[in-house]
Amino acid sequence: CGVPGDPLTYYMGTTGGGLWKTTDAGQYWHNISDGYFRTGTVGAVAVAPSDPNVIYVGMGEHAVRGVMTTHGDGVYKSTDGGKTWANVGLRDSKHIAKIRIHPQNPDLVYVAALGHGFGPNAERGVYRSRDGGATWEQVLFVSDKAGAVDISMDPTNPRILYASIYETYRHFWTLSSGGPDSGLWKSTDGGDTWTELTANKGLPTGLKGKIGVTASPAKAGRVWAIVEAEGDMSGVYRSEDGGDSWTLLTTNRDLMARPWYYMHIFADPQDSETVYVTNLKMWKSTDGGKNYSEITTLHGDNHDV
Repeated sequence: CGVPGDPLTYYMGTTGGGLWKTTDAGQYWHNISDGYFRTGTVGAVAVAPSDPNVIYVGMGEHAVRGVMTTHGDGVYKSTDGGKTWANVGLRDSKHIAKIRIHPQNPDLVYVAALGHGFGPNAERGVYRSRDGGATWEQVLFVSDKAGAVDISMDPTNPRILYASIYETYRHFWTLSSGGPDSGLWKSTDGGDTWTELTANKGLPTGLKGKIGVTASPAKAGRVWAIVEAEGDMSGVYRSEDGGDSWTLLTTNRDLMARPWYYMHIFADPQDSETVYVTNLKMWKSTDGGKNYSEITTLHGDNHDV
């Protein structure tokens, strides 16, 4: 996770190793969570765009894996650039997949809580805090079997939010990905109310699995979703009208290998035709999401940009 306006400072959440920080563009990293975090696996990191000293960290693996999966203990917050931390709640969410912060208000925060990996629980879905984590509201809850796995805040209007709900269950011997409660949702009032988009024109029918979603900062109304679906309908979809209707752009399987583990998509902040997909490899499209070329990375396991 980068810091807006500072090309040298980044935060890195790890599986089992806590949170790390660099101030020299990655030449040297140091751990900043030891002594504060009670669990060691980070699922989400977000720096407030309006105040780089304010950082929120969600704990627990963002993807419930088919082998071992480590859970977390809620949300941690720092107000001094990572020098000190305090747990601010949602301890029973276990797995937090994404955190979004309002661009002008560091106290307005949204959390995608996936919930328990091994069974149903109530503390899952989309949560909102208006007071910097002192209190939390569950603003989107679909069922005790499905939690939120992604949130995109429309940079052209931060009251517009897109959230994906994922029904998944980890047995001791296998992993179940997808179910009737998986789907895509939208809010136009900052999370007060939500409308389901899952059955809208152009999106695949049948059961859904994991969905990644991103709104374009460069073109109002343009949204991409990478969808795990039944049959041969898994693929990258795009909407030009804020999710009312969708077009299937590609079913390239290289973009969707091990969908329960990846399925992340990111819009370019300046170019409305450029979008990135992270998977075993890193992929980039410059034609609006139809065709992709590989970006060479040091390791074949890409989860964030």
